[in-house]
Amino acid sequence: MNRKLLALACLAALALSACNKPAEPAPAPADAPKAAEPAAPAPAEPAPAPAAEAAPAAFDAAAFAGTFSGTLPCADCSGIDTKLELKADGSYGLDESYQGKKDGTFKGDGTWTAEENGKRVRLDPNSKSDDDRLFEIVSKDEIRQLDQEGKAIDSQLNYSLKRAAAAH
Repeated sequence: MNRKLLALACLAALALSACNKPAEPAPAPADAPKAAEPAAPAPAEPAPAPAAEAAPAAFDAAAFAGTFSGTLPCADCSGIDTKLELKADGSYGLDESYQGKKDGTFKGDGTWTAEENGKRVRLDPNSKSDDDRLFEIVSKDEIRQLDQEGKAIDSQLNYSLKRAAAAH
């Protein structure tokens, strides 16, 4: 039974290949003796793709590292002064000061990773009681806080942190 199926499959493949005859004869294998026909000109090399169509370069997390700061919205205060230092080694430090709150200063640290080929940053805090935080990479100089699901926060309030000028 298996031989009949194999023979039938071979016949079907042969029949299908006969329907798709190539316009030119197939080239002889490299180890076959060459006929006395003139050699066909080599096909032209395809032109390189324009730069706009080239695959995007991989995100360089070490080059993106830096300090971002700004004032994020606060539900029960006038704002949260935020300073986020993304370090080239993949760690981060976070300082938050809740404006007008006594004992409203918090520090955090952990690791950060770029996701979606550099479209998003995930902060993974060392304190496992804290949730991960997500930021959209708007540009090399701006990140914007996202909600817990990684979606933009639907608000007119400013959730952006801007890159701080490098200290000289």
